[in-house]
Amino acid sequence: MRIAITGGAGFIGTQLATILKQQGHDVILIDIKPSKTFPDESVIANVCDQDAIVKYLKNCDAVYHLAAEHRDDVSPIQKYYDVNVGGGENVLNAAREHGIKKVIFTSSVAVYPLEPEDPENGSNENHVPAPFNEYGQSKLESEKTFQNWADDDSQRSVTILRLVATFGIGNRGNIFTLINQIASGKFIMIGDGKNRKSIAYVGNVAAFLAHCLERPVGKHIYNYADKPDLEMKDFVISVREALGKKGVGAKIPYLPGLVGGYIFDMLSKFSGCNFPISSIRVRKFCANTIVNASRLEETGFAAPFSLKDGLQEMIKAEFPQGEKD
Repeated sequence: MRIAITGGAGFIGTQLATILKQQGHDVILIDIKPSKTFPDESVIANVCDQDAIVKYLKNCDAVYHLAAEHRDDVSPIQKYYDVNVGGGENVLNAAREHGIKKVIFTSSVAVYPLEPEDPENGSNENHVPAPFNEYGQSKLESEKTFQNWADDDSQRSVTILRLVATFGIGNRGNIFTLINQIASGKFIMIGDGKNRKSIAYVGNVAAFLAHCLERPVGKHIYNYADKPDLEMKDFVISVREALGKKGVGAKIPYLPGLVGGYIFDMLSKFSGCNFPISSIRVRKFCANTIVNASRLEETGFAAPFSLKDGLQEMIKAEFPQGEKD
């Protein structure tokens, strides 16, 4: 098959392209920057450019739509909707024009409430979405356009993957930022650390995305998280142990930490600078952000890596000197 990957030069896209090429597929990686790993298969284009997307999806059999605006501090807010909703619509319009019947879209568990409806097991795909931020709202709106696209033709297949925070070598997202703070000695545990987190290792996410090519016609929605969920204190302890340290280190109660987050929000607003601490990041850090991913079992997928293996690999590669003084 010839397969297009929007956001293909990125963290997950590169891993996915590697697997697809190993399986014998031809890939074209569409991104706003060139792919360092697969330069010959890379084209520079923005998903907001309808003409470019139509051009590069020609002769494709399937599309992975990974491109998104996802940072917590995006400004203006409209950019979430321009890229995540408008960009997705451009991909679907190109798929219509070229008769592409299979699309796989990476959404986010941010479509659920910050605190899950089922605090013990986490939100599942049947729970009513209730995004807690603009990013999640934009992803939810985009999901609806992908489902409508599938409804318009009984021969179409759309798979929507609601991803948790994903980590691995080369990632510079929230988990890397957290590990980097721990490694630099700047991390302070906020709260008691008993809240649980659902996270995922990129090697497993890419493997499942490749597995999604086998999904039949119709609409399919899956939460993706590697299990078991981790308590935040256990996650911090595991990272510190990998860096040659013990325990959780310095800690403060939740309320003073949240106040500190709001202070940094104001500093960011007036200075124009982005800081690693914000109120939304404190809230997300201390929340039980877990999801139920049991529906994955019906696909027959088995994750090739454990969370522990993934964390150790990332820390070994990204932080070879251990904790910095």
